[in-house]
Amino acid sequence: MLNNIGLPGLLLIAGVTLVLFGRGKVSALMGELGSGISAFKKGVRDGAREDAAEAAAETPEARPESGK
Repeated sequence: MLNNIGLPGLLLIAGVTLVLFGRGKVSALMGELGSGISAFKKGVRDGAREDAAEAAAETPEARPESGK
């Protein structure tokens, strides 16, 4: 259904959205969207670090015994 939108269709949608909501509302919405994406990326990165730390804690490392 939406396979043939293309650049002119996207520009038309953007123009209509700008006219309906105004520049201030669209700008605020894009700012919130950007901060949400940043928070999501940070959460994914922190989750990967926690997973790596848990995996490292679960697997005992081979430690050479000292000859004392």
